Amino acid sequence: MRGLWTTARVKAAEDRVMARVPAGSLMRRAAFGVATVALEVLAGRRRVGLLVGAGNNGGDALWAGYYLRRRGVSVAAVLLDPPRAHAEGLAAFRRAGGRVVERLVDVDLVIDGIVGLSGRGPLRPAAAEHVAHLDAPVLAVDSPSGVDPDTGAVDGPAVRAAVTVTFGCLKPVHALADCGDVRLVDLGLGAELAGPDLLELEVSDVGAAWPVPGPTDDKYTQGVTGIAAGSATYPGAAVLATGAAVLATSGMVRYAGAAAEHVRSRWPEAICTGSITDAGRVQAWVVGPGLGTGLGAEGVLRAVLEAGVPVCADADAITMLANNPDLWDARDPDTPLVLTPHDREYERLAGKVGDDRVAAARRVAEKFDAVVLLKGHATVVAGPDGRVLVNRARTSWAATAGSGDVLSGLIGALLAAGVDPLLAAGCAARVHVLAAELAADGAPIPASSLLASVPDAIRAVRPLSSP
Repeated sequence: MRGLWTTARVKAAEDRVMARVPAGSLMRRAAFGVATVALEVLAGRRRVGLLVGAGNNGGDALWAGYYLRRRGVSVAAVLLDPPRAHAEGLAAFRRAGGRVVERLVDVDLVIDGIVGLSGRGPLRPAAAEHVAHLDAPVLAVDSPSGVDPDTGAVDGPAVRAAVTVTFGCLKPVHALADCGDVRLVDLGLGAELAGPDLLELEVSDVGAAWPVPGPTDDKYTQGVTGIAAGSATYPGAAVLATGAAVLATSGMVRYAGAAAEHVRSRWPEAICTGSITDAGRVQAWVVGPGLGTGLGAEGVLRAVLEAGVPVCADADAITMLANNPDLWDARDPDTPLVLTPHDREYERLAGKVGDDRVAAARRVAEKFDAVVLLKGHATVVAGPDGRVLVNRARTSWAATAGSGDVLSGLIGALLAAGVDPLLAAGCAARVHVLAAELAADGAPIPASSLLASVPDAIRAVRPLSSP
């Protein structure tokens, strides 16, 4: 797992390190890292532009320009706030032959040193104008300017970076927003940083956690997943959620609901009944997709919550829980619950999400003592114990009708296999995104195509040495 630390904690760690090292040494080490990555991106081209703001972020850019000049690269800098430009960095830049100009033209790469971790809100008009006219890729120093470093929020003009070079450790923005290819320069902060504020699952983490049958497993020991989804009006939700559970890991999937015939015709391996009371024993339930919100659906949700096994509640189940608070009383307090709202479903539970999606997910996780998977380009998974996983999608191919039903089925299968609920939600989100990318291959896809790529996605994350 990759750790991410908030800017307040990073600044405190940097201050402690700077108190023991020569003045300016951390900045020059960071700038040398920026220059090194810039040379890689340039790949033999020789013209770089700097957008230089006030303070240390601008100083990083100027010192990077100094090192690039020493490698024979032509470097021009726009000073967005000349009186407040970093004096030592600017002097070094000029000594090395760097030029100060009014506007960047004919450059192969732009280094964004406009604002750093202290920056909040959109770019100011002068900076926004320069950014709007760029036609070269941008390398951001620490984080793209105009993007909130703690929340990833963008509420106005901002830099879109092809590459971001950050220092010391990763920050929330690197998982919550599009920062391009993120490179980390070590500044020796490790001893000053305790446990991270957020975690991002890596492929190896997902592969290690994903359950596969061992030599002594049978269809029961792998976990039996129950699916209470779909209706006469929305049978597709049942087909997609059941299919995801079948393909994910489960030795057995039991479907209970009005779409039994549709499910049976598509997934003959699923045990299908028309009623939850006839479904038989399961190790986890998925409830809600396409279920409806009438009295009959409420009865199904109540029965699932009373079953005493982990539950993944999605779609209509979330709406019913929001509209009928007494349904919460049906849940055994010790029963793990995973809620998977998108922003509008979240609003029914707890009001507007707001810019800070991590804080929003944590609020609901604590309020309902549940794992909350807040859907979005950056999926945030928060547990009631304060743990948070973030999964940033590189594309939006999964943003299609029915793909949430697939995600629910994946989560349910992992819950049935005994995977920790927070990890189950995080791993399912990662495989879900990967399946969408594999299925799309550059063209829009329906959720059924995403579903068909689930086995390929699982193979992609599994270790090569696995049986």
